[in-house]
Amino acid sequence: MHSSLLDAPKVLKKYGILPKKSLGQNFVINQRGLDAVISAAGLNGHEEVIEIGAGLGTLTIELAQHAGRVFAVEIDKRLIPVLQDVLQDFENVTLLHADFLQVDPGELVSRSGYSVVANIPYNITSALIRHLMESSISPERVVLTMQREVAQRITGLPGNMSLLALSVQIYGSAVITAHMPAGYFYPIPDVDSAVLRIDIYKEPMVPRNVIPVIFSLARAGFGQKRKKLRNSLASMMGTSPVEVEKLLVRAGIQPKSRAQELSIQDWEKIARIAVEENQLRR
Repeated sequence: MHSSLLDAPKVLKKYGILPKKSLGQNFVINQRGLDAVISAAGLNGHEEVIEIGAGLGTLTIELAQHAGRVFAVEIDKRLIPVLQDVLQDFENVTLLHADFLQVDPGELVSRSGYSVVANIPYNITSALIRHLMESSISPERVVLTMQREVAQRITGLPGNMSLLALSVQIYGSAVITAHMPAGYFYPIPDVDSAVLRIDIYKEPMVPRNVIPVIFSLARAGFGQKRKKLRNSLASMMGTSPVEVEKLLVRAGIQPKSRAQELSIQDWEKIARIAVEENQLRR
């Protein structure tokens, strides 16, 4: 098997590239880190994989040796010549210079059951998950390398929920499979990372038509998470805290609850009643 570990500083210097913090460019330079990602992806040698943020191609090479077909997507055009060089021996890799959020994964892969592997800046996690879930063919598994603290937030349970956790857990079951120390990356980031695996449900936990309403309500609730829901939802719904309190009681939720205490099912109940009673501002 090809050794996929590259001397990242040397490669970057050769091509005159300075890593961009805005693109979350911290490249994995440790074999254990690469193995942790491959292990989480659980590849069988035949499936299709989309890699988002191919970087210097280190992980792409590993994926090419463990999967049937790899679609490597990279937004930074400076890295395309590097990738063309390091991937030239791999006929099962298709390289794409694009912003993945503008690409329909269904146009890349030939069937459902594909996996997505990504090393991305955490601030696009929520947008990425929704983009994948709403594409014409959704994936079976998503493996993300991200800041450890963000991965922990995504796996939060009621009592410690966040908008990010809600936006992921509606679509799949999220589990941290490995921790990756900062020293596994170049340049060394300020924080440790984790590998997060999301196994996607065949259908979301709530009916698709209710999801936009849940997100509207949850954004308002989490936007002022120190406030009780009766207050944080009132202005968004264009009604009074008293009316919201009645709605919460109907949904079987304590009026003094705060957003982070609610489960996905709780949000679904609130959304359904709000729609029934036409209590949402359009």
